[in-house]
Amino acid sequence: MQQTDRRQFLKLAGLAGVTFTAGLFPRGPADAQSGDFHFVQFSDTHWGYKGAANPDAEHTLERAVATVNGLATKPDFIVFTGDLTHTTDDGKLRRERMQRFKEIVSALSVKDVRFMPGEHDASLDKGEAFKEFFGATHWTFDHKGVHFIALDNVSDPGAKLGDEQLAWLAADLKQRKTDDRIVVFTHRPLFDLVPNWDWATADGAKAVALLMPYQNVVVFYGHIHQEHHHMTGHIAHHAAKSLIFPQAAPGTAPKRPPPPPFDASLAPLGTRDVAMAKAVTITELPVVKA
Repeated sequence: MQQTDRRQFLKLAGLAGVTFTAGLFPRGPADAQSGDFHFVQFSDTHWGYKGAANPDAEHTLERAVATVNGLATKPDFIVFTGDLTHTTDDGKLRRERMQRFKEIVSALSVKDVRFMPGEHDASLDKGEAFKEFFGATHWTFDHKGVHFIALDNVSDPGAKLGDEQLAWLAADLKQRKTDDRIVVFTHRPLFDLVPNWDWATADGAKAVALLMPYQNVVVFYGHIHQEHHHMTGHIAHHAAKSLIFPQAAPGTAPKRPPPPPFDASLAPLGTRDVAMAKAVTITELPVVKA
């Protein structure tokens, strides 16, 4: 999809977006199955949260669903990159929140919707409840010449991928050519952003090392509740805004402060539309008010 087309459909949808464009897949050969497409990333919806960081948290997810349903051009698929629900020690309540979350997102007009856990969903029971409602915590699929990989760095309470999953990743990558187009989804960053804030993956460097021989890799993640862009060598990492509340900028305090009070003028919440061709165009979509 050309950049002019992207601007036009956002205009038609009545959405004011901030767009970021970066090189992606510049070295790969033409693929007969490839084609321009776009998808939407939701992250950190935290269904069940109540607090000053979002006084209208009960309705934000429904409005976000309406925002995406209002896009003039439907995305090929939608992915939720973790923290679908807000943490609770009560296993029954955790499942109730997952059930209600699932009911709300069932209204999405795009039916190819994929889910990953965040630590709020999975770290207290090692992903047991998440699997009951959403299936596997890590997976792959292929779409229009791009190989997508979802990694689970939250079900282990130590914020690890673990040796078994790293072996799974290595085996999957061995089936790829070094110039294949690869997109990785994670919840936590794979690199050490702010480790003492829990903004890192304990063995993330091992995953990055496995990905490094591949020329065309990009990583999309959540967890830090804000837009952020980082490079590890030639691999780009793009963090998404939260749908429910913002977080402080990385490393601005010795300890991670609590979420700031909500300020609508800052447009801190939203979803992300990603157009994929030889460049990736990321458009941050604010939630349309009711």
